[in-house]
Amino acid sequence: MNIPEVCFNHTKTANREIEIIDLEQLYQRKDSLNHNPTLPHRVDFNQIIHIEEGEGTHLIDFVNYPYESGAFIFIQKNQVHAFDFSQKPKGKILLFTQEFINQALANMRLPEFTPTHLEYSYQPVFIPDSEAMSSSEKLLAEISKELVHQESDPLIVMFLFSSLSLILRRVMPENHHDRLNKDQLGKFSDFVDLLEKKFRHSRDATYYADHLHTTYKTLNQICKLVTNQTAKQLIDAYTILEAKRQLVLDGLPTQQLAYEFGFEDASNFVKYFKKHTLITPSRFQKQFEVRH
Repeated sequence: MNIPEVCFNHTKTANREIEIIDLEQLYQRKDSLNHNPTLPHRVDFNQIIHIEEGEGTHLIDFVNYPYESGAFIFIQKNQVHAFDFSQKPKGKILLFTQEFINQALANMRLPEFTPTHLEYSYQPVFIPDSEAMSSSEKLLAEISKELVHQESDPLIVMFLFSSLSLILRRVMPENHHDRLNKDQLGKFSDFVDLLEKKFRHSRDATYYADHLHTTYKTLNQICKLVTNQTAKQLIDAYTILEAKRQLVLDGLPTQQLAYEFGFEDASNFVKYFKKHTLITPSRFQKQFEVRH
């Protein structure tokens, strides 16, 4: 089963880097899309899904996360996810690109959007308290209104988005990023970028520290502050996540994947995968195909 790559539709948004759609619209458009939203697909943009009413589960990187009314679901760029339409929940999806984040960061003070899905305690679904919920829903409505305004102003959209981000961040479960200064956050982001490019080449933390012109000790400290994990644990977490994505994404045989991921032979790769997931790659592949 192949997982489609879904790109941000700039034509539809008149080249804006942000869009809000109603879940209702998604149900109606489902058959005209070039991918089925209820089957796993990888996105090249970020999403915040707000469930106004209803319950169900949302598949994110091969884990089913339950949600109920009031939930906010965070999907980060390059993650694989799938909607659950069985209960037809009501709600909205806020889609925004990395370019939008960069523009907003250049114009105002915003929390850095560093990838958090490698954290051991990663929780992409949470329900804010009633006060934060009320403010968040109003801000989502204001963003929607501004995006369709005749004289829509990108700066207003950015300010509204920033307010929404800061309110949600304030009430989210503990966020380790607040422990870092700007330099450390920058270094962590650079590490994640480098990891995405080079994980096939090396799984050695010293290699990454050298390329980031820092010491192994400093890189480890930063990683522990952000994720409570060492740099090596993060490298392994990312490698396994990509292996899972490609096992299902391209249906690659274990031998080919072992070669592409820089392992000496297939048995080394199987041992590595099994050590981190407790099952073999082929078993994971089969298990997933059965589930979908």
